[in-house]
Amino acid sequence: MATKPSSRQSASKTPIDSLMKESRLFKPSAAFTKQANAGSSSIYKEAEADPVKFWEQMAEELVWKKKWNKPLEWKAPDAKWFVGGTLNVTESCLDRHVLVNGTTRRNKAALIWEGEPGDRRVLTYYDLFRQVNKFANVLKKFGIGKGDVVAIYLPMIPELVIAALACARIGAIHSVVFGGFSPESLRDRINDAQAKLLITADGGYRRGQIIPLKHDADVALMDCPSIENVIIVKRGEFLLRVKEGRDHWYHRHMQEADPWCQPEYMDSEDPLFILYTSGTTGKPKGIMHTCGGYMTGVHATTKLVFDLKDTDVFWCTADVGWVTGHSYVVYGPLSNGATQVIYEGAPDWPDQDRFWQIVEENAVSVFYTAPTAIRAFMKWGRQWPDKHDLSSLRLLGSVGEPINPEAWVWYNDVIGHGRCPIVDTWWQTETGHIMITPLPGLIATKPGSATRPFPGITAAILDENGKEIKEGGGYLAITKPWPGMLRGIWGDRQRMIDTYWSKWPGIYFPGDGSKIDTDKYFWILGRVDDVINTAGHRISTMEVESALVEHPVVAEAAVVGIPHELKGECLVAFVTMRSGMNQDERLLGQLKDHVTRKIGALAKPEKIIFTADLPKTRSGKIMRRLLRDVAQGKVMGDTTTLSDPDIMKKIKRHYEED
Repeated sequence: MATKPSSRQSASKTPIDSLMKESRLFKPSAAFTKQANAGSSSIYKEAEADPVKFWEQMAEELVWKKKWNKPLEWKAPDAKWFVGGTLNVTESCLDRHVLVNGTTRRNKAALIWEGEPGDRRVLTYYDLFRQVNKFANVLKKFGIGKGDVVAIYLPMIPELVIAALACARIGAIHSVVFGGFSPESLRDRINDAQAKLLITADGGYRRGQIIPLKHDADVALMDCPSIENVIIVKRGEFLLRVKEGRDHWYHRHMQEADPWCQPEYMDSEDPLFILYTSGTTGKPKGIMHTCGGYMTGVHATTKLVFDLKDTDVFWCTADVGWVTGHSYVVYGPLSNGATQVIYEGAPDWPDQDRFWQIVEENAVSVFYTAPTAIRAFMKWGRQWPDKHDLSSLRLLGSVGEPINPEAWVWYNDVIGHGRCPIVDTWWQTETGHIMITPLPGLIATKPGSATRPFPGITAAILDENGKEIKEGGGYLAITKPWPGMLRGIWGDRQRMIDTYWSKWPGIYFPGDGSKIDTDKYFWILGRVDDVINTAGHRISTMEVESALVEHPVVAEAAVVGIPHELKGECLVAFVTMRSGMNQDERLLGQLKDHVTRKIGALAKPEKIIFTADLPKTRSGKIMRRLLRDVAQGKVMGDTTTLSDPDIMKKIKRHYEED
């Protein structure tokens, strides 16, 4: 990435290099720009001239008990935003939509929920307000108060949103643990945070199967001494054990609870939540976000990136167990008074058009999903979305790993029918909210590029020594503080400094590589630890994946590096085929030749394995480390977070037979 390329590398034009020079521009229509929440380019100029003032203006759209006396205190790596200000974030998400005179949102749908079996609930803002207040009082009844940590281990049901907001209502810190995590993962997160109470469910549904959440929670709690009480949401008629004195039914206590709970006013810098993300050491990192800055960032980005109107129906397909769900299912949409869809199950259950059925039935207008999901839709074939009326859609979004251009174009053509702007967003658990993205009414987009930093965000491409690269490739860096930035790793300040702030003085290093083109558009290359060194040359596995997916028979590809006796490292590719395509020996050679033509012989995979699917978490993230374990002959790590845990056995068998 930042090393000087050899003459041989310079002569080889990579897919990203080609796209940067040749990519087609998709300009927003004049009609979209005219109605956009951000419709004037002055927003960029004003934010660049005074980013702190820009963020103050965004913060003023929230409900504050006491306004701040200083917008920012910054002494790297520590930032304090809106110093002296106090608020309770649920007043911005609920109270102002329900209790303010003249509000039109009291009876507006806040959550449209669909369970995987087809059951359905709609909660208005008033319904949600009452439920959150009641559950806040239930938590107080069990001794939970300001600063206590509450662990949440639930399926994607309305009670997950209610539980998070109820914690925020009383100043408790929520730690949502994704419902697909194993008992061991739950145990480790509870113990690291020293959570006092656990909220779980009797079970959930995934691809027609029952997920035994309470059973898994019981296994975890065998070694969680900090947990004093467990509250169980009744999702279905699932068998479970109830431990007398410790376990309590949610619905019984909610029947007795008062529908009003006085909000606990928090300092802007008080913790709002902890969210655990994977770490290179294997120990999850508890990323901590605070009330004022985080809420400002998610409110502003939701409003401007998704161009949300009161008439929109918004669907972010992420689980609340991930940061995307925190920011763009719970806090951002609700602070903007949005109507949003949440769905419990898999996109291919009972058929591969489940998402498009939901879009049609609920007239979804803004749709935000992951590149891995889009590539899965491509693989299944356009006949599934073509069965449905998707004319309600007016804006599409992408979140997660970088989206390859082929998926971007398919998304544009098949789902958006060429009329929906696409916002490709780059951000992280650690950043809290979207950082690099087009504003849909202002920025012409290029397939594969996240385009420009959001107003108020200062990003750059730096070399190893911290020198800015004006055009070309290097390391992505955020050079100035922003409101939603992490305030630490729970219980381990030094790890936070070592991980994010040690590469260059006072500059945040997210761990991603990027290139920047002549239009100052950013092309995110993915994790720098996904760059391998083969025969002395550094190759991004993402670029090889992108080259493979350009081939008309390939739906998805995941590329990993493994040790090689002569080259140091070599590439192994795992490939899935598009619907109706057949694999044969000739195709292996064609794919290798295709990569050679696109990038060069150095990037040609040593081995290509055809597989029916790739190992993915339920959020759609490809677990490349598991593929690396298979390719290196290692014992596989934990597979319990996968949407299909059995897929690794099949991949391992194919690899060993090849």
